Amino acid sequence: MNKTIFITGASSGLGKATAKLFASKGWTVITTMRKPEKETELTQLPNIHLLKLDISNKKQIAEVAEKAENISPIDVLINNAAYGLMGAFEGTADEQLEQQINTNFLGTILVTKAFLPYFRKRKSGAIVTVTSSTANIPYPFVAVYAATKSALETWTEGMSYELNDFSTSIKTIVPAFMQTNFGNNAQIVSHQDYQEVFSHYITAMRADSSTKRDTPESIASVVYEAATDNKKQLHYTAGNLATTEYEWLKKDGIETVITTMNKRFFEQEN
Repeated sequence: MNKTIFITGASSGLGKATAKLFASKGWTVITTMRKPEKETELTQLPNIHLLKLDISNKKQIAEVAEKAENISPIDVLINNAAYGLMGAFEGTADEQLEQQINTNFLGTILVTKAFLPYFRKRKSGAIVTVTSSTANIPYPFVAVYAATKSALETWTEGMSYELNDFSTSIKTIVPAFMQTNFGNNAQIVSHQDYQEVFSHYITAMRADSSTKRDTPESIASVVYEAATDNKKQLHYTAGNLATTEYEWLKKDGIETVITTMNKRFFEQEN
């Protein structure tokens, strides 16, 4: 019997790559995005359904979960929808902070909550949430974004106990920077007193970006593995960069990592 997957944030990048991969393997794929009317590629695939969803809209979440279940009972939920917030924290408007937390963290856990009654009744299901290596290796000027991803990892760990009796697994995928438009789509904030150091960081980051990044397709294969391997594993480090960073963290510890990152981005010679 064919299985069904529900994916948030499938308009581009990893979400779209994951939708295409599962569809190619015969799954029924239910994808969501804020503007499905603009999608042209996924609509060409017969086993993919598009639904409109902004995960910061609580009412819409419940309605879409019910609609998805009516299309086909969900076997796997992929929490992928998120966006970046970059710049000096002090320059961030309160509304921007609320939006970042309500989307990346609260929206994600509310989507999960909407599907839990169905998983519990069927005593089966898998929840896979995309986090970020910034939850492990802190990068400058993305503190709130990284905090939302770190919170999702801790939430996943705690939830794993609660779901044991209902044969429902919960996991995270932890990628680093990918070859996507994620950075271009991020909200950029500024503060005049931080502008010099922020500009220095951006210059260093652009120079550093020559390092080959993982493709969404390669990370999607890790998503597929996590969704289908029936392992109890909680976290899946995804891609070469994330793996390298995590091994560095385990070897040297967070204090050394932060000292090195400071030298890497802020103490380079002109």
